[in-house]
Amino acid sequence: MPVKHTSSAIKLLASLLLGSALLFALPANASTTVSQYFEAEDIFALEYASDVQISPDGSKIVYVRASNDIMTDSTRTSLWLLDVKSGQQLPLFADNFSYSQPRWSADGKKLAFIANSSGSRQIHLHYLAENKTAQLSRLPQSPANLSWSPDGKLLAFTMNVAASEAEVKQQVKKVKKPAGAKWSEPAVVLDRARYQADGQGFLKPQFRQIFVLPVTGGSARQLTSGDFHYGSDLSFTPDSQALVFSANLDPEWEFQPRDSNLYRLDLASNALSTLTTMAGDESAPVFSPDGKQLAFLWQSNALVPYSNSKLKVLTLSNNSISDIAANFDRSIAASDWLSNNSFVVQYDDRGQRKLASLTRSGKLTELTASLGGVSQPQPYLSGSFSLSDNGVIAYTHGTSQRPSDVAVLQKGKSTVLTALNEDLLGHKKLAQVQEITYKSSFDGEEIQGWYMTPPDFDPAKKYPLLLEIHGGPHLAYGAQWSAEMQRYAKEGYVVFYDNHRGSSSYGERFALLLQNKYSSPEDYADHDSGVNAMLELGFIDENNLFIGGGSAGGIAAAYAIGLTNRYKAAAVVKPVINWLSKVLTGDSYLYQTFHQFPGVPWENVEHYWQRSPLSLVGNVQTPTILITGEQDRRTPISESEQFYQALQIRRVDTALVRIPGSPHGISNTPSRMIEKVEYMLAWFEKYRTPSE
Repeated sequence: MPVKHTSSAIKLLASLLLGSALLFALPANASTTVSQYFEAEDIFALEYASDVQISPDGSKIVYVRASNDIMTDSTRTSLWLLDVKSGQQLPLFADNFSYSQPRWSADGKKLAFIANSSGSRQIHLHYLAENKTAQLSRLPQSPANLSWSPDGKLLAFTMNVAASEAEVKQQVKKVKKPAGAKWSEPAVVLDRARYQADGQGFLKPQFRQIFVLPVTGGSARQLTSGDFHYGSDLSFTPDSQALVFSANLDPEWEFQPRDSNLYRLDLASNALSTLTTMAGDESAPVFSPDGKQLAFLWQSNALVPYSNSKLKVLTLSNNSISDIAANFDRSIAASDWLSNNSFVVQYDDRGQRKLASLTRSGKLTELTASLGGVSQPQPYLSGSFSLSDNGVIAYTHGTSQRPSDVAVLQKGKSTVLTALNEDLLGHKKLAQVQEITYKSSFDGEEIQGWYMTPPDFDPAKKYPLLLEIHGGPHLAYGAQWSAEMQRYAKEGYVVFYDNHRGSSSYGERFALLLQNKYSSPEDYADHDSGVNAMLELGFIDENNLFIGGGSAGGIAAAYAIGLTNRYKAAAVVKPVINWLSKVLTGDSYLYQTFHQFPGVPWENVEHYWQRSPLSLVGNVQTPTILITGEQDRRTPISESEQFYQALQIRRVDTALVRIPGSPHGISNTPSRMIEKVEYMLAWFEKYRTPSE
């Protein structure tokens, strides 16, 4: 049946626009009273650590410290230096510029990094003992993927280089433009299969090439060329005479999204040799301490939406490849050599990001399960580590109560060295996170979930419930920090989220339960059963249930309200609504059509339609707010517009919030994270009724 008229939504959005302007003015005019709860403006004060890099001798850590700037609505990154033994930290570079990718030289005396202090992103070198810094490069485009040679003489990096003009453009007759004439912008010619990318727009005709630069200064030397993207994972050979990297050099590389080999490039002769030719994706090469073995990660190119990443070792003397822990049913995301016969590996397991030691024989020993905190808006699994020559590990440490800090692991003991948000969060009452497991009503599959209780929670009272569904779909939430969910909880909602079928960190079988069922009644049964399990706890108001999610979670939320009317209101964020239109307009079509679907849409129309929330729109009665970036190329805003127009035709109360200039990551600035949350809260409050 029709519900409330859309004019109320228009009034709501107008009031929110005014409210948001007042909100962002608050810090300049705020009173001396500091709230004891996590408020919207507190998002501007959050900080977090990332890219922790431990020195070769394990005595120092340099890390990237991110902080938000309320005046520029941006996130600045600085470099800080930590002494592992004392815990003392000092700023290396902390000013109005941004710094990234700190990398230690093998002798631990120098740090290379990238900074924009000269007006563009360039490579710099800092001498620690002398406290001197030099700008090494003057490059026309931004460098990336810094890597030191073991002898300390060279830095390797990648940079985009323009390709030759498209043939069709060369053949077009050009009319000479008179001096001083003002003509329209020229046409843009696209002739490649990969022609767009979310966050970049239409791709320029350029390719990622590999360079080396002397640390004494001078000109960068380009080592690769041609219409290929050369590896983002550069590794020098132990003698510093060659580079090993991953690349797909097949002429059909654009149509092979899960294929790449490892190559060796001799620096003196520029001779290129192939090290691996396996079907699938070989990446992240790392030499053993003795230089006789090369560890790398491998992922299958099978036409399935998910497969674990495996650790393999190439013995260089005979080119034989061996599997390490071949039967380990988790995806290894990163590895490094602990010795010539053992590794440190990073992987996700049941909603936790872990580090473990792993022997050549496959024995796995967990070291810590506390990596996290780098993902700020939602509680996605995140975090990274680095390993010193003597086995000391630095990593990003996260909890449900704090964003990432810097921690060190040595002799089996973890120590957290920083407290970046204690000044902000130490005196605030935050939502508490509890784990819950239950069985799905569809097939009895066990599902793991979590719920966040509001500050001052009283289990004797009734609270509205917000079901928040993660994206991916092959990603995972956990008991991690989430600025957005802290805000929902502060406003009185119990926030429930789960790792439904298809989520990562539970092995290949669980992830593939969603194969060809994205979305479906099966995965909604996982969510619905979780809501029922929450109701059984006794403190949820069954008359105040809400649903929301972004990306794959937006798809799932839109699909859910086509299956049920149990939710008072929905927030559908950057969704796919019609797979038939999305696959051939979004930037992921070369992968998605064959890995997430049985094949191309014109040969599988019924399947694509069955997976589309638009196929169920005739059932929808739930008031729905849609939020999408206008420059989103992953789930184009035309998808949200289809749902909005369909619901308008059906007289279902709906609002479309368009984020100007934003790509898929609509929480990419502090103000937009705030704006997204506050629009959702206002929409829910419009339909929330008093609880008992």
